Amino acid sequence: MAKDKKDGKKSKKSATPFADALRAGPGTDLSAIDPRSTPGFDGDKAAGQDALADLTEPVSELQERLFAESRSGGERSVLLVVQGMDTSGKGGIMRHVVGAVDPQGVEITSFKAPTAEEKKHPFLWRIRNALPSPGMIGVFDRSHYEDVLVVRVHDLVPRAQWSRRYGQINTFEEGVVDKGTTIIKVMLHVSKDEQKERLTERLDRPDKHWKFNPGDIDERGHWDDYQEAYQAVIDKCSTDDAPWYVVPADRKWYARLAVMNLLKEHLEQLDPQWPKADFDVKEQQARLAES
Repeated sequence: MAKDKKDGKKSKKSATPFADALRAGPGTDLSAIDPRSTPGFDGDKAAGQDALADLTEPVSELQERLFAESRSGGERSVLLVVQGMDTSGKGGIMRHVVGAVDPQGVEITSFKAPTAEEKKHPFLWRIRNALPSPGMIGVFDRSHYEDVLVVRVHDLVPRAQWSRRYGQINTFEEGVVDKGTTIIKVMLHVSKDEQKERLTERLDRPDKHWKFNPGDIDERGHWDDYQEAYQAVIDKCSTDDAPWYVVPADRKWYARLAVMNLLKEHLEQLDPQWPKADFDVKEQQARLAES
């Protein structure tokens, strides 16, 4: 690999944007994607952590520009959807990626099992209520896709019902995009062996016991069913309006770097602008100087 002349470190980012390296669609074979691979990045863990730190300032500025744009009438927003098996690293994304930007410009929603009230409504009802406001980055920790993942695997509703939801989701997301929201859908792709190691660590360390859920072991018994369900999601719901990005997640540092880059690349594509002053700047400077 090439060396950086300044510090001698291995080269970092490849020429391929993360959005291109990670985009999945109909025909993408999930089982063929190595969960330990690092698409779009050639460096090691140390280089990846440095690269992640370097992204904080530019992403924060882009977020602030998006927020400021909305204060002058802009209606655009971003929705980051994070899905993955238990222990795939969703919490780390929340801390190290989402936590790196100004919390005033972020709206995080963690979707658990639907409440009694939510069950009275169509499955997308609670999702609509959590969509980001103009200028905001909305983050879904799990999402409407639970209704074609968990629901499918555990037969919580008839097959005819959940099978209709793929089309309903596509129509819903198309409408969300048409109203000015950019959707970034991320699947954290962790291996079964890596999940076992992470669950073992939670059991071995008293300071991790609070993160352990005995139900996670039960869910491992449905591993193949979940992989089939995720494959269906990619095949049916990775669209031009809202494509899926499969992020290999066995290396936590890489998954965090990849998601941060996806966020940065999409914000750069939006290119939000600072709003122009609606007052005479020189006049106000003179007033201030005399005050």
